[in-house]
Amino acid sequence: ALVLRLPMIEANPDWCKTTATDARNFYYNRQYVQQLTLEELQFVLAHEALHCGLSHFARRHHRVRHRWDVACDYAINPLLLKDGLKAPPGALYLPDYEEMTAEEIYPMIDANTKDGPMDDHLYDEDGEGGQGSKPANSENETDNNPPPQGNQGDTDPGDDRHDQGDVPASAPRTTGSDNNNGPEQRDNGAAKPPPLSQSEIEQLSVQWQQRLAGAAQQAQQAGKLDGSMARIVDHLLQPQLPWRMLLSRYMNQSARDDYSFSRPSMRREGDAILPSLHSSQIEVSVIVDSSGSIGKSEMHEFLSEINALKGQLRARVILHACDDKLAEDGPWTYEPWDTLQLPGSLQGGGGTSFKPAFEWAAQQDTPPDLMLYFTDAEGDFPEHEPDFPVIWLVKGKSNVPWGQRIQLN
Repeated sequence: ALVLRLPMIEANPDWCKTTATDARNFYYNRQYVQQLTLEELQFVLAHEALHCGLSHFARRHHRVRHRWDVACDYAINPLLLKDGLKAPPGALYLPDYEEMTAEEIYPMIDANTKDGPMDDHLYDEDGEGGQGSKPANSENETDNNPPPQGNQGDTDPGDDRHDQGDVPASAPRTTGSDNNNGPEQRDNGAAKPPPLSQSEIEQLSVQWQQRLAGAAQQAQQAGKLDGSMARIVDHLLQPQLPWRMLLSRYMNQSARDDYSFSRPSMRREGDAILPSLHSSQIEVSVIVDSSGSIGKSEMHEFLSEINALKGQLRARVILHACDDKLAEDGPWTYEPWDTLQLPGSLQGGGGTSFKPAFEWAAQQDTPPDLMLYFTDAEGDFPEHEPDFPVIWLVKGKSNVPWGQRIQLN
């Protein structure tokens, strides 16, 4: 489904040694593709389509381009191999990178790596991309450099009236829309296209996410969306809201969960006078994972955010620490006007079990209105979900069996 969204264009072999994409078209070196088997060609087509579908062109941000290109290939190729496709010579693959996103792989790529992607990534202005990209230790390329913005063009890739996917892949199109930034056509293949402008990156990112969602739905209905691909797709399509914003939203919902039957206002909504939601003091249990997987600086940052929110919501906070057992000195209670601080006597470093915190909550006279658990989510969970709402603030990529999960990093 994604491959058919990329018009195919024969490229000039002077710049395209294998294949390439600029998120608008699929470029190929005729001599290279003629040497591939049918299975290898399928791999190459799917490889370029996933670069676009996963919006790799929009996710680099501050990262060094060469290392990012390598990380993207390491993220894609295991997915294709797991689906039974056959990789061509030169495809990057390491078992350690299976089921990881490009962002997770990038820090593991050596700054002086000699590895290179098997294709050309034509999104950026600097270097030549792919086979000809500048090495990671290039004089003018560091992690501190912002991503290049490219040349400002007049193209509108998000306009459905010119959707390039509505044209057969074999059509001799230059881009998906009528624009002046398309590759120049020559007798010996198309010239190298210009890089994407910032507006094109934003528009194409939205367009490819829509295509990815549609393709994933089709694959799921056909029973062909495996767990690895589903996790990658879900990671990309889920709302990327800051954890502070999500935490504030859920705490506000917990603080406004009862109805007031006091004399209502004379203002009416339609034909009915409805009771309104009101806020009262809430009881919040905050549990920090003290097993050693969470650093003290991260705990301070987390608690400072809770401290800012609890005053606004009139929240009484009961703080506990837990590794495989609850801290002996806890719990610590903080009224809405008290400053929430990390206890200096906090000890830990053992294994991780979440059961003691929920057993303690079940023994209280009244259950908490909300429990916040700050952890890496690697440990033993209770078998049954409690009756009160639970929000997990998770550092890492582990899942939780129930409750609301918020990605911290």
